[in-house]
Amino acid sequence: MASLFKHPKSPFWSACFRLPDGTRTKRSTGTSDRRKAQRIATQYEDAARAASEGRFIESRARQTIADIYAMANPDTLPSSTASDFLAAWLKRKELEAGDKTHAKYASVIGQFKDHLGSKGQRDISHVTAADIMKFRDTLANRVTPGTVNVAIKVLRSAFAQARRDGLTSTNEAERVTLLKRHSDSFERRPFTLPELRRILEMASPEWRGMIMFGIYTGQRLGDIARLTWANLDLQRGEIRLVTIKTGRRQILPLAPPLVRFIENLPSSDKPDAPLFPRIYETALRHKHAGNLSNQFHAILVAAGMAEKQSHKATGKGRSARREQNEVSFHSLRHTATTLLKSAGVSDAVAREFIGHDSASVSRQYTHIETVVLQQAADKLPDILNP
Repeated sequence: MASLFKHPKSPFWSACFRLPDGTRTKRSTGTSDRRKAQRIATQYEDAARAASEGRFIESRARQTIADIYAMANPDTLPSSTASDFLAAWLKRKELEAGDKTHAKYASVIGQFKDHLGSKGQRDISHVTAADIMKFRDTLANRVTPGTVNVAIKVLRSAFAQARRDGLTSTNEAERVTLLKRHSDSFERRPFTLPELRRILEMASPEWRGMIMFGIYTGQRLGDIARLTWANLDLQRGEIRLVTIKTGRRQILPLAPPLVRFIENLPSSDKPDAPLFPRIYETALRHKHAGNLSNQFHAILVAAGMAEKQSHKATGKGRSARREQNEVSFHSLRHTATTLLKSAGVSDAVAREFIGHDSASVSRQYTHIETVVLQQAADKLPDILNP
């Protein structure tokens, strides 16, 4: 029968009982109440006896630990299966992150839960760095190192919350290193001037406008697609918008070639009317820009700058890494930067113009005057009339 022992220098009773191999041992009960200590000692002994008889399965172990914890503490022992916790964490992030960011979190968490399989129904404290490392390595077989690292950072955030909630004692995801970015990793490139003229020739009227705004403002696809006449101030020669991705408020001067293009667009008496109605409707109907990206890809195909997308089997399997085109609508952002720098505009002004947040720019400039940005816009070449 389990007995109690109290060291003169300790306020807590220790339980004395036999381990499954018959060895006599002592374990602190964590309480100075003798009655509580005796009940805990009995629980220790019962657990050891069950283990020696092969009856101490995981659920029984968790319940025993919870019972012992409850005897010495007023609160219940916090616990959660990995699957339930990750689902709850994702729900919490739905309130804290934007739609696009939350979609990224959901994708990572969904893939990780699939990777865990039945282990996802075990307590989250059972998820180890080895589990996360295997997930990382599996992911690396089909996506870029950058995408893998984003996934690991998402898991680091989730497991940090588990530690703060008292569900785990360590952040196992922090023990998993990120992948090195290889020198030959995929990067988008800017368009050349002949390429720009070619895609403009192949584009529909609305897409010509989208491309022109991409060239002369460097803004992202989703932001340009949602432009209305209210965003333009032709008297001041400015465009004003708040970016979807960063929430940054942009006030940019309109380059002369873009002003001439805008003056030929079908005007509207309604300030909130979209510049590109069909594209605008598509942007609102789809939360993400994937549909619009596919439309632009079709223009690249027509211009002979991309391969037609096919849903036919490649023989490489679903886990194969997707082949990416070296140019996309985002390349117009790189193009705007390249054109500005080629015209002699400083790196800091070019970054401010297209909306790149940079620590170095923030240190050097607290504000770049509008006149400086206008001078930069005036230096951009006329794509339509070389």
